[in-house]
Amino acid sequence: MQIGYKLAAEGYGPQEMIRQAVRAEQVGFDFVEMSDHYHPWLEAQGHSSFAWSVLGAIAAKTGTLGLATGVTCPTVRYHPAIIAQAAATLALVSDGRFTLGVGAGERLNEHVVGQGFPSVRGRHERLREALEIIRLLWQGGYQSYDGRHLHLEDARVFDLPETPPVIAVAASGRSSATLAAELGDGLFVTEPKDSIVEHYRKAGGRGPRYAEVPMAWATDDRQAVEAVLQTSRWMVTGWKVMSELPNPVNFDAASGYVEERHVRELFSIGPDPEVHVAAVRRYVEAGYDHIVLQNAGPDPDGFLDFFASDLAGRLRSLG
Repeated sequence: MQIGYKLAAEGYGPQEMIRQAVRAEQVGFDFVEMSDHYHPWLEAQGHSSFAWSVLGAIAAKTGTLGLATGVTCPTVRYHPAIIAQAAATLALVSDGRFTLGVGAGERLNEHVVGQGFPSVRGRHERLREALEIIRLLWQGGYQSYDGRHLHLEDARVFDLPETPPVIAVAASGRSSATLAAELGDGLFVTEPKDSIVEHYRKAGGRGPRYAEVPMAWATDDRQAVEAVLQTSRWMVTGWKVMSELPNPVNFDAASGYVEERHVRELFSIGPDPEVHVAAVRRYVEAGYDHIVLQNAGPDPDGFLDFFASDLAGRLRSLG
């Protein structure tokens, strides 16, 4: 099992995330994962820097730390040809430490280029075509592609690593898990559902299985809950809401109902390591082997110290 640290790209500026990533390597994390957003979820978060620049800087300042996008939508705001080039470059500058996490995207980030945001079916069709284009370009040489939604004309990625980056595909059910098995190298989820792993394996998937675990560490429960209510209550709204709303102001309104009881249902809360171990255990028992700790607490350095002193050993014993 590998343990990763989620860089809160919506909550911190780029220099702070680079600093946190360096510390994450120092305290024993295996990798960091960073969302690829244009907007934050809530105005109170106040940040959303360009993921590819930040990850490149982290690669230059670390030596063994794995890097991952969690996740990039390669179909609307980006063309997959750009992502194929960006991921290949990051794999080279990180000496093979990069994993390309991809998914169908959220309106929050994709509507900004003025091309609208497709239906759920249309998103999945586009994601399949995007993965086919990326795979095609990573074969080398000049390539063209004519899909129903996406096209490629006589394009070549000149700087390619000897081994292409791992592609982890975000999944929430049978169809997306099957896509992860067919065109990806791994799986990426945000819920401890063993059914997704089962669908992935039945479709032939044998790669790494990434999962984000929501937690909020603080020296007392009240501080942890308050931090979630201020900056991370959007997570309680569920994916059908999270994928559709266009701007942070909409998430402010949609998450206004969230109370402490909702936070405690989703997040592991407070200073007790066993509470967080129990949360991670659910994901490990469901079949996930790359666990991403997504800390919404108010003190990232305190959490990193807590991981090193009280959490790392307990979590590694689960694997």
